[in-house]
Amino acid sequence: MTTIIADKPKNTSTPRSEFLNGMKDTIPLIIGAIPFGMIFGAIGVTSGLSVWGVLGLSAIVFAGSAQFIAAGLVSQGVGVAFIILTTAIVNLRHLLYAASLSPYMKNLAQKWLLPLGFWLTDETYAVVITRYAQQDKSPHKHWYHLGSSVAMYSNWQLWTIIGIVAGTQLEGIADLGLDVAMAITFIGIVVPLIKTRPMLICALVAGVVAVFAYDLPNQSGLMVASFAGIFAGVIAEAMQPAKVKNSEIL
Repeated sequence: MTTIIADKPKNTSTPRSEFLNGMKDTIPLIIGAIPFGMIFGAIGVTSGLSVWGVLGLSAIVFAGSAQFIAAGLVSQGVGVAFIILTTAIVNLRHLLYAASLSPYMKNLAQKWLLPLGFWLTDETYAVVITRYAQQDKSPHKHWYHLGSSVAMYSNWQLWTIIGIVAGTQLEGIADLGLDVAMAITFIGIVVPLIKTRPMLICALVAGVVAVFAYDLPNQSGLMVASFAGIFAGVIAEAMQPAKVKNSEIL
Protein backbone atom coordinates (compact mmCIF):
# COMPACT_ATOMS: atom_id res chain seq x y z
CA MET A 1 0.00 0.00 0.00
CA THR A 2 1.37 3.40 -0.87
CA THR A 3 0.42 6.79 0.43
CA ILE A 4 -1.37 9.26 -1.81
CA ILE A 5 0.53 12.53 -1.63
CA ALA A 6 0.28 15.40 -4.05
CA ASP A 7 3.32 15.60 -6.30
CA LYS A 8 2.91 19.18 -7.47
CA PRO A 9 4.17 21.94 -5.18
CA LYS A 10 1.34 24.09 -3.82
CA ASN A 11 2.73 27.54 -4.65
CA THR A 12 -0.56 29.40 -4.14
CA SER A 13 -1.56 27.75 -0.90
CA THR A 14 -3.76 29.21 1.80
CA PRO A 15 -4.22 27.97 5.37
CA ARG A 16 -7.56 26.46 4.37
CA SER A 17 -6.21 24.69 1.26
CA GLU A 18 -3.20 23.33 3.16
CA PHE A 19 -5.43 22.08 5.98
CA LEU A 20 -7.79 20.31 3.59
CA ASN A 21 -4.92 18.84 1.56
CA GLY A 22 -3.36 17.50 4.75
CA MET A 23 -6.61 15.76 5.61
CA LYS A 24 -7.08 14.44 2.06
CA ASP A 25 -3.55 13.07 1.72
CA THR A 26 -3.94 11.22 5.02
CA ILE A 27 -7.07 9.33 3.96
CA PRO A 28 -5.25 6.15 2.80
CA LEU A 29 -3.56 5.87 6.19
CA ILE A 30 -6.80 6.64 7.99
CA ILE A 31 -8.42 3.70 6.21
CA GLY A 32 -5.60 1.44 7.36
CA ALA A 33 -5.96 2.66 10.95
CA ILE A 34 -9.71 1.98 11.15
CA PRO A 35 -9.52 -1.74 12.09
CA PHE A 36 -6.53 -1.03 14.32
CA GLY A 37 -8.50 1.53 16.37
CA MET A 38 -11.54 -0.72 16.54
CA ILE A 39 -9.52 -3.69 17.72
CA PHE A 40 -7.81 -1.58 20.38
CA GLY A 41 -11.18 -0.49 21.75
CA ALA A 42 -12.35 -4.11 21.86
CA ILE A 43 -9.14 -5.45 23.37
CA GLY A 44 -8.95 -2.62 25.88
CA VAL A 45 -12.28 -3.41 27.53
CA THR A 46 -11.53 -7.14 27.60
CA SER A 47 -8.06 -6.72 29.12
CA GLY A 48 -9.22 -5.33 32.43
CA LEU A 49 -9.32 -1.62 31.59
CA SER A 50 -12.49 0.36 32.22
CA VAL A 51 -14.28 2.07 29.34
CA TRP A 52 -12.97 5.42 30.57
CA GLY A 53 -9.48 3.96 30.82
CA VAL A 54 -9.61 2.85 27.19
CA LEU A 55 -10.99 6.21 26.09
CA GLY A 56 -8.31 7.97 28.13
CA LEU A 57 -5.51 6.02 26.49
CA SER A 58 -6.73 6.97 23.03
CA ALA A 59 -7.45 10.58 23.91
CA ILE A 60 -4.38 11.34 26.03
CA VAL A 61 -1.69 8.86 24.94
CA PHE A 62 -2.74 8.65 21.28
CA ALA A 63 -0.07 6.15 20.26
CA GLY A 64 -1.45 2.93 18.79
CA SER A 65 1.45 0.57 19.42
CA ALA A 66 2.02 1.90 22.94
CA GLN A 67 -1.69 1.57 23.72
CA PHE A 68 -1.78 -2.07 22.59
CA ILE A 69 1.32 -2.86 24.64
CA ALA A 70 -0.10 -1.10 27.70
CA ALA A 71 -3.41 -2.97 27.42
CA GLY A 72 -1.58 -6.29 27.03
CA LEU A 73 0.63 -5.63 30.04
CA VAL A 74 -2.36 -4.59 32.14
CA SER A 75 -4.06 -7.90 31.31
CA GLN A 76 -0.90 -9.70 32.51
CA GLY A 77 -0.91 -7.82 35.80
CA VAL A 78 2.41 -6.07 35.13
CA GLY A 79 3.32 -3.14 37.39
CA VAL A 80 2.68 0.47 36.39
CA ALA A 81 6.36 1.42 36.38
CA PHE A 82 7.25 -1.30 33.86
CA ILE A 83 4.30 -0.36 31.66
CA ILE A 84 5.43 3.27 31.59
CA LEU A 85 9.03 2.29 30.86
CA THR A 86 8.06 -0.11 28.07
CA THR A 87 5.71 2.29 26.29
CA ALA A 88 8.22 5.13 26.64
CA ILE A 89 10.92 3.06 24.94
CA VAL A 90 8.56 2.01 22.15
CA ASN A 91 7.77 5.67 21.53
CA LEU A 92 11.40 6.78 21.39
CA ARG A 93 11.07 6.80 17.60
CA HIS A 94 9.14 10.04 18.00
CA LEU A 95 12.39 11.71 19.01
CA LEU A 96 13.75 10.79 15.59
CA TYR A 97 10.60 12.15 13.96
CA ALA A 98 10.96 15.38 15.92
CA ALA A 99 14.60 15.78 14.93
CA SER A 100 13.64 15.30 11.29
CA LEU A 101 10.82 17.86 11.47
CA SER A 102 12.60 20.47 13.59
CA PRO A 103 14.28 22.32 10.68
CA TYR A 104 10.86 22.96 9.17
CA MET A 105 9.10 23.85 12.43
CA LYS A 106 11.76 25.81 14.31
CA ASN A 107 10.09 29.16 13.68
CA LEU A 108 6.61 28.11 14.77
CA ALA A 109 5.12 29.57 17.93
CA GLN A 110 4.66 27.38 21.00
CA LYS A 111 0.89 27.36 20.45
CA TRP A 112 1.60 25.38 17.25
CA LEU A 113 4.44 23.20 18.52
CA LEU A 114 2.55 21.79 21.51
CA PRO A 115 -0.52 20.42 19.68
CA LEU A 116 1.44 19.28 16.63
CA GLY A 117 3.93 17.52 18.88
CA PHE A 118 1.15 15.80 20.83
CA TRP A 119 -0.64 14.71 17.64
CA LEU A 120 2.49 13.37 15.92
CA THR A 121 2.02 9.78 14.74
CA ASP A 122 3.79 7.49 12.30
CA GLU A 123 1.11 8.12 9.69
CA THR A 124 1.09 11.89 10.01
CA TYR A 125 4.88 12.01 9.95
CA ALA A 126 5.00 10.00 6.73
CA VAL A 127 2.60 12.45 5.08
CA VAL A 128 3.85 15.79 6.39
CA ILE A 129 7.60 15.24 6.00
CA THR A 130 7.02 14.90 2.27
CA ARG A 131 5.01 18.13 2.21
CA TYR A 132 7.59 20.04 4.26
CA ALA A 133 10.37 18.86 1.95
CA GLN A 134 8.70 20.16 -1.20
CA GLN A 135 10.61 23.12 -2.62
CA ASP A 136 7.78 25.66 -2.85
CA LYS A 137 7.80 28.67 -0.51
CA SER A 138 4.40 28.20 1.07
CA PRO A 139 4.29 29.78 4.56
CA HIS A 140 1.32 27.63 5.52
CA LYS A 141 2.73 24.11 5.53
CA HIS A 142 2.06 23.80 9.26
CA TRP A 143 -1.65 24.02 8.39
CA TYR A 144 -1.15 20.93 6.21
CA HIS A 145 0.44 19.28 9.25
CA LEU A 146 -2.55 20.32 11.37
CA GLY A 147 -5.02 18.92 8.84
CA SER A 148 -3.30 15.53 8.83
CA SER A 149 -3.10 15.50 12.64
CA VAL A 150 -6.76 16.39 13.19
CA ALA A 151 -7.87 13.77 10.67
CA MET A 152 -5.85 11.01 12.31
CA TYR A 153 -6.84 11.98 15.86
CA SER A 154 -10.55 12.23 15.09
CA ASN A 155 -10.49 8.90 13.26
CA TRP A 156 -8.68 7.16 16.11
CA GLN A 157 -11.15 8.39 18.74
CA LEU A 158 -14.17 7.42 16.64
CA TRP A 159 -13.02 3.87 16.00
CA THR A 160 -11.87 3.38 19.57
CA ILE A 161 -15.43 4.15 20.66
CA ILE A 162 -16.86 1.79 18.04
CA GLY A 163 -14.40 -0.89 19.18
CA ILE A 164 -15.45 -0.45 22.81
CA VAL A 165 -19.09 -0.92 21.87
CA ALA A 166 -18.25 -3.93 19.69
CA GLY A 167 -16.02 -5.43 22.36
CA THR A 168 -18.81 -5.30 24.93
CA GLN A 169 -21.49 -6.57 22.55
CA LEU A 170 -19.74 -9.03 20.25
CA GLU A 171 -17.59 -11.99 21.23
CA GLY A 172 -14.33 -12.73 19.47
CA ILE A 173 -14.05 -9.47 17.49
CA ALA A 174 -10.39 -9.17 18.47
CA ASP A 175 -9.75 -12.56 16.88
CA LEU A 176 -11.00 -11.68 13.40
CA GLY A 177 -7.53 -10.73 12.15
CA LEU A 178 -8.53 -7.18 11.20
CA ASP A 179 -5.22 -5.88 12.53
CA VAL A 180 -3.51 -7.12 9.36
CA ALA A 181 -4.70 -3.89 7.73
CA MET A 182 -2.44 -1.88 10.02
CA ALA A 183 0.56 -4.06 9.22
CA ILE A 184 -0.06 -3.43 5.52
CA THR A 185 -0.43 0.29 6.22
CA PHE A 186 2.91 0.42 8.03
CA ILE A 187 4.58 -1.34 5.13
CA GLY A 188 3.12 1.35 2.90
CA ILE A 189 4.55 4.02 5.21
CA VAL A 190 8.03 2.57 5.58
CA VAL A 191 8.89 1.27 2.12
CA PRO A 192 8.65 4.60 0.22
CA LEU A 193 10.89 6.24 2.85
CA ILE A 194 13.72 3.71 2.47
CA LYS A 195 15.97 5.55 0.05
CA THR A 196 19.52 4.89 1.26
CA ARG A 197 21.50 1.78 2.21
CA PRO A 198 21.65 2.65 5.93
CA MET A 199 17.86 2.99 5.94
CA LEU A 200 17.50 -0.37 4.22
CA ILE A 201 19.92 -2.06 6.62
CA CYS A 202 18.10 -0.51 9.59
CA ALA A 203 14.74 -1.81 8.37
CA LEU A 204 16.02 -5.29 7.52
CA VAL A 205 17.86 -5.77 10.82
CA ALA A 206 14.89 -4.53 12.85
CA GLY A 207 12.54 -6.83 10.94
CA VAL A 208 14.71 -9.92 11.31
CA VAL A 209 15.36 -9.31 15.01
CA ALA A 210 11.64 -8.68 15.61
CA VAL A 211 10.84 -12.10 14.17
CA PHE A 212 13.41 -13.93 16.28
CA ALA A 213 12.61 -11.92 19.42
CA TYR A 214 8.84 -12.28 19.06
CA ASP A 215 8.48 -14.68 22.00
CA LEU A 216 10.36 -12.53 24.53
CA PRO A 217 8.22 -11.70 27.58
CA ASN A 218 6.16 -8.52 27.90
CA GLN A 219 6.60 -7.75 24.19
CA SER A 220 10.17 -6.66 24.92
CA GLY A 221 11.15 -8.04 21.53
CA LEU A 222 9.90 -4.77 20.04
CA MET A 223 12.44 -2.86 22.09
CA VAL A 224 15.24 -5.26 21.19
CA ALA A 225 14.39 -5.02 17.49
CA SER A 226 14.17 -1.21 17.62
CA PHE A 227 17.57 -0.82 19.24
CA ALA A 228 19.12 -3.40 16.90
CA GLY A 229 17.79 -1.59 13.84
CA ILE A 230 18.97 1.81 15.04
CA PHE A 231 22.40 0.45 15.93
CA ALA A 232 22.76 -1.24 12.55
CA GLY A 233 21.66 1.91 10.75
CA VAL A 234 24.14 4.07 12.65
CA ILE A 235 27.00 1.66 11.90
CA ALA A 236 26.04 1.49 8.23
CA GLU A 237 25.90 5.28 8.02
CA ALA A 238 29.33 5.61 9.66
CA MET A 239 30.88 3.08 7.25
CA GLN A 240 29.37 4.64 4.14
CA PRO A 241 31.69 6.79 1.97
CA ALA A 242 31.11 10.51 2.50
CA LYS A 243 30.37 11.15 -1.15
CA VAL A 244 27.27 8.93 -1.10
CA LYS A 245 25.91 9.81 2.33
CA ASN A 246 22.29 11.03 2.33
CA SER A 247 22.01 10.38 -1.41
CA GLU A 248 19.12 8.36 -2.78
CA ILE A 249 20.85 5.26 -4.05
CA LEU A 250 18.16 2.61 -3.88
